[in-house]
Amino acid sequence: MKLMLVVGFMALIALATARPQNDVEVLEYESENIGIGGYKFSYKLSDGTTRSEEGTVNNAGTENESISIRGSVSWVAPDGQTYTINFVADENGFQPEGAHLPK
Repeated sequence: MKLMLVVGFMALIALATARPQNDVEVLEYESENIGIGGYKFSYKLSDGTTRSEEGTVNNAGTENESISIRGSVSWVAPDGQTYTINFVADENGFQPEGAHLPK
């Protein structure tokens, strides 16, 4: 159940950072995903959007198996200001941090 909650929050982040733009190009993209033990990816777009994320499996093969995800996403708003959210998603839920977010 907690894993589904974490995945749901990650989907919300993806939707929040995905906005239709014309002529946006992928400048950099890296991905490591062998299907076991975790994953890692990052990208940089020509519109100033960047994202990096790493997921690791904790207590693999046990009853307490879980995934921990750490990442960051940045984008340039229509007013020209760059916003960044650093986040952790784990057994304690989704924990975003950003200068523009209320504490």
